[in-house]
Amino acid sequence: MDFPSKLIQSAVDELAKLPGIGRKTALRLVLHLLKAETEETNDLAAALTKMRQDITYCQYCHNISDTDICSICANPLRDQSSLCVVSDIRDVIAIENTGQYKGLYHVLGGVISPIEGIGPSDLNISSLLERLPNSEVKEVILAISPTMEGDTTSFYITRKLREFGVKITSIARGVPVGGELEYTDEITLGRSIVERTNYNKL
Repeated sequence: MDFPSKLIQSAVDELAKLPGIGRKTALRLVLHLLKAETEETNDLAAALTKMRQDITYCQYCHNISDTDICSICANPLRDQSSLCVVSDIRDVIAIENTGQYKGLYHVLGGVISPIEGIGPSDLNISSLLERLPNSEVKEVILAISPTMEGDTTSFYITRKLREFGVKITSIARGVPVGGELEYTDEITLGRSIVERTNYNKL
């Protein structure tokens, strides 16, 4: 694809690096921004720059946050006895969008995957175990995608959690095996949260 401007080409090349954005879509976006008011383009650039520079992660749950403690952990109205363990920040967003869960979260930052060289020490598992002794948590919900790597991660965490005497549950398998939570429709995901099963009985 030839461009009449190297500046246009550079912008298209950068946008095309984003997931799900091909070069044709990137070109449409670039041309849209080119036609838009200068202020609109500047606002977009400023918002992206500020996000990248100022975003932080919650010191408790590792969710994205504007402050050291995220809005969920800081909310006294959340159920302090329930802790939902997810692999990715996108899973927190997906579950929150169902409106069915009112407890706390813990983001692992991935799943155990020996093929990719990701072991337990590469995830936020140690901080999960450190949270429990001084907390009100009575139930840990493992809301990890039901893939081979996800099941391996759930099994590993379950073994670590048993010494704390908390109830360990897993979301109901309404989510298709091999699927990713972020692509699951809200009704199915919400039902999976409500009808979670006891992980110790699996």
